[in-house]
Amino acid sequence: RRAALERPGPERPVTTATVTPLGTVDGVCTLAVAGEVDLANAAEVEDRILDHTANDLVGVVLDLDGLDYLDSTGLRLLFTLAARLEISQIGLELVVTAGSPVRRALEITGMTRMVSLRPPGEPGPS
Repeated sequence: RRAALERPGPERPVTTATVTPLGTVDGVCTLAVAGEVDLANAAEVEDRILDHTANDLVGVVLDLDGLDYLDSTGLRLLFTLAARLEISQIGLELVVTAGSPVRRALEITGMTRMVSLRPPGEPGPS
């Protein structure tokens, strides 16, 4: 299921993001988040992610490599998600290209102290 998330604002262009489930293997659900996540659609993106995060999972991998833009609201979404999953003892891993603007934002805000980051194509922990 691929969900396009759009919410036009009165004075801003439509912001679009997709959350695409890539599958669940050994209790780890992988989702690809692409497009732009900002104030206009962060709540909807979070809802789509939570739709796929059942309590019986051991981990969630968010592939952010297709993410073009992430504002402070999107960063807050990731911090909130990490905290929520930690309470449920579910690990969170983010896949994002080294040196990308999204990766730099995650590093500057301290997200790397809460979750592991890895580049696309690198296998996750076994």
